[in-house]
Amino acid sequence: MSNRAYLSLWFKNFRETAMIEQFQKLLETVPLSASQPGFTSLVVRAIGPDEAPLVERDLRGATCDAARVAELVAEYAHADCSYEVEAFWDLWTYDAGRDLWQQGPMKLEILCLGELYDDGAFHELGHCWINAGFEHLFTGHAGLLGAAATEISSRESAEAEFLDRMRRPGGLADYRQKTQENIRKLVGWATDIERAVGVERWRLWSEGEENFEARLDSILAER
Repeated sequence: MSNRAYLSLWFKNFRETAMIEQFQKLLETVPLSASQPGFTSLVVRAIGPDEAPLVERDLRGATCDAARVAELVAEYAHADCSYEVEAFWDLWTYDAGRDLWQQGPMKLEILCLGELYDDGAFHELGHCWINAGFEHLFTGHAGLLGAAATEISSRESAEAEFLDRMRRPGGLADYRQKTQENIRKLVGWATDIERAVGVERWRLWSEGEENFEARLDSILAER
């Protein structure tokens, strides 16, 4: 299973009476996909993730914006509740089969956690945390990008073919440029949230990188 990349955010003055408003402000910053605008699903839970959802809504029938999501969860403004929405945003991906770069919709998952939900899981995960997509969309494959990049060989046919393509003139430069654009979009979004919501702190992290933020910084610094 591919590793995922996350953004965790802790808000200033996060209170039960203000959590829906802050959640809406965050949702208003989401850089939604041009081809799939709007939020596509909503789940409201209480107590913890093992409990049956209080609400499950498929929102794909009509374009659902941040204000509409806030309306749907307004009656569940409790410190022991969580709100989960899905959407799509546009990122660069490399289609190895066609040897082609394309920018298109990738799934986002956004969760807002009340401070009593799941025994205070917000302490570790954040008042809101975002599953931004596959880690390799921001770090690249095969360790080719960043300060620790090395020349890697592989006996796996698919990866060996990918590495051969990266050795072609301009191949690695294109790969670096598109990956940097994805990173800038993620970091830029975090900055937009910080301006809109009143963020105390935020953290980028992933399942596969010990220091995800440092890896992103090293890739951005490459020319």
